[in-house]
Amino acid sequence: MINLRQVALVVALLVFLFHQICASGGDQSQFFQNCLKSCVIGNCSKSGLTFRLAGTQNPINKLLLWTCYDECGYDCMWRTTGAFLKRNWTTPQFYGKWPFVRLAGLQEPASVVFSMTNFGTHYHMLKRFRREVRPDSPMYTLWQVFSYICLNAWIWSTVFHARDFPITELFDYTFAYSMVLASLYCMVMRMIHRQSKYLKGLFSLACIVFFVNHFSYLSVGRFDYAYNMKANIVTGMTGAAGWIFWCLLQRRKRRYVWKCFLFVVLATSSLLLEINDFPPILWTFDAHSIWHLVTAPLTVLFYSFIIDDCRSLRQELYGDGPEDMRKLL
Repeated sequence: MINLRQVALVVALLVFLFHQICASGGDQSQFFQNCLKSCVIGNCSKSGLTFRLAGTQNPINKLLLWTCYDECGYDCMWRTTGAFLKRNWTTPQFYGKWPFVRLAGLQEPASVVFSMTNFGTHYHMLKRFRREVRPDSPMYTLWQVFSYICLNAWIWSTVFHARDFPITELFDYTFAYSMVLASLYCMVMRMIHRQSKYLKGLFSLACIVFFVNHFSYLSVGRFDYAYNMKANIVTGMTGAAGWIFWCLLQRRKRRYVWKCFLFVVLATSSLLLEINDFPPILWTFDAHSIWHLVTAPLTVLFYSFIIDDCRSLRQELYGDGPEDMRKLL
């Protein structure tokens, strides 16, 4: 599957780096820094983790590990945003993110809800896949593994948008990349599914080793955004080009490949949301969260394709009965 989410993350990262280099963010303003310093000195313990006065913090926020320092940062973020807008300046970003209204302790509530929507869509379509495709169909196990990889990635997307910590960022980025790599892997396996088990096993091992190395590298020291971006661009574009090439080759023999092709076109179009970023509508719905919303129905289209493809492969393999062996394509 052409991974929408991680390609968008690459674009978002480019936008983030541009803002970091070319713009003076809200967190860099003297207004914000003075506000934060004053708030921390007046309300927080020496470590900045707890409040000096017990019962000051909302229990839900405390449950989601909002420290006194975090609470001061959230309050000063809005004070700074108000000061910027009062002077008719553009809406500022803070640490590379737009200001979002917190809901039930969630940093980016819309992205949380829409990430959960993607998880639910994958889960629903996986159940449909199991219901409509027989277990002895070619590629059956592979697509199930792919679904598990996607489900895991959307779990960590939900967690990351709920609370941004270094560990949740690591898991979100690396498991998002696992979907990109899985898409490339499934594309290649679809093309060589008639080849020897040795070849398929060798390619599978190479992908596993590469991902383990990718995860290990990003886990040590400072997160390498540049490397992660390059890995996603190369892997994602290779997978996208491969699927498009395969669809063009199969368009006459397999009428259903239009679903895969359309998916790629719509997925690419949806990235315009990431490129044309804008401040959150109602301080809740930014371009990235809306992109998460858009990807959910596209998932249905792709699963419809893989269901048709597995059925077609099984029909070619068995025909009207197990004895009728046909040439695989």
